[in-house]
Parts: sequence; C-alpha cells; structure tokens
Amino acid sequence: MAGLIDENERFHLKIKNGDVGRYVILPGDPGRVPLIAEYLDNAVQIAQNREYNIYTGELCKVKVSVCSTGIGGPSAAIAVEELIDSGADTFIRVGTSGGIDLSVFGGDLIIAEAAIRAEGTSYEYLPQGYPALADFEVTSALVEAARQSSEDENGKRFHVGTVHSKDSFYGETNPERSAVCDNIKSRWESYVKCGCLTSEMECAAIYSVGLVRSSYEKKIRCGGVLTALWNAERSKQNLPDTFCNSSERAIECAINAIKLLIERDCK
Repeated sequence: MAGLIDENERFHLKIKNGDVGRYVILPGDPGRVPLIAEYLDNAVQIAQNREYNIYTGELCKVKVSVCSTGIGGPSAAIAVEELIDSGADTFIRVGTSGGIDLSVFGGDLIIAEAAIRAEGTSYEYLPQGYPALADFEVTSALVEAARQSSEDENGKRFHVGTVHSKDSFYGETNPERSAVCDNIKSRWESYVKCGCLTSEMECAAIYSVGLVRSSYEKKIRCGGVLTALWNAERSKQNLPDTFCNSSERAIECAINAIKLLIERDCK
C-alpha cells in the first residue's frame, strides 16, 4: 500500500495541499457541485475522480471549496479524511432526506445537530454509545442563516434536531425486501417516538470523522443542512404533505452560514 500512496497527492480525491480552502461544502451528488460553485467567486474545478468532484473559489475573499462525497458513509468519510489532510477544517454537508417527524414537510430545512448512528462507518471511528454530534459554531451559523430564509408555511420552515443516518436507502423505503425487516421496522418506530426529524445517509460518518480528527492543534468543525424531499410518515398515514426536488434553499443556507463563520473567525 505504501507504494501506492503519494504524500503530495490524496489517493482518492487527487488533490494536493493548497488546492482546497479551510471551508468546504459537502453535497453527495457530483452533479450538484458546479451548481453550488456558482455561488462562489472565481470558482474553478480542481479535480474529479470517482464520486469526488471538487471546485474551489472564494467567499468574502476567503478560499472555499465544494466536494461531492457520493452516497453513504464510507465514501463521505474518505472525502473528509483527505480534505482534512489537505488543509480543510470546517465542513457543511448539504443533502436531501426523507422526513420522519410529522412536523416536517417536504421543502423544509433540517439543521442536523446530531445523527443516529444506524450505519457502519461511524463505528470505525467512535466507540459504541458515543454520539455523532455536529459542531456548535457551525450549527449556530446554519440556524441563523436558515432563519433568514424561512417562513411559517409548510415547506418553508426549518427545524433543528436529530437525524437518522443509515446505510440502506431501500431499508427505509422498502424494508420488506430485507431478511431483517422486523428489526428495521422496530428501530424506525423507536426513532419516530423519539422525535427524529428526518432520514439520510452521511451525517453520522462526517461528524464522526470530524470528532476524532479534532485536536488541540486543529479543531475540525462539521455541520449539516438537509432538504426534506417529502415525509415518509405523513405518506404512511395519508396526511397532507408537500414535495420538493430542489436543494436551492439548503445551498443558500450553507453559503450564508459560511459567510457568517468567516466573519466570526476573522475577529
């Protein structure tokens, strides 16, 4: 393995030190990266390899990058690991999700202050029972940014709380396909009872890497803003819902949160 590793270039991302900024937005979809990069000044593509598409530009004259993570915890963890090794320390996941708590409607924003570790990647980083928590500074900036763009109307609100991170998309949408269907349904029902807001696939892994890689020398800060596409529980109960296919409001929330962080970090 040592012969495959180039100390000057990250193995998966194909980037070098200086290619990315301190602040990084993390969508899952590589196709969403250039859309987010349009919000940056002087953005250029740095690299593209596998599921990783990376652009770097500027916000408030500070270098900011966008890097896709692909689907799920393993690829997201690799991205965060190699971005940290390249100089980044502040990450905001921008993703989509399916609502769980009945207060969530499609189009609402979810600020993920913690993630249920119902996947496998986080267990390679954190011990059993240790929570996958977002950074308070990043979460606070996301809340402030979300408040500015939200209204008291279904599909336009924002929520702050716990999200569910999983490995199997179809375990959520079609649990009967699984040989452990009863276990999946039982755990899901417990998340509903506990007020879990929404279900997605990457926050737990991203937060776990950030928690472990933080040190006195370099604090790693992670947070996330998700768009609820619809609400799975409202659909099951034949309750009214709104549906959303756009991540624009979540992207703008992340951009504005980074502007706030830059302003605060420069003081």
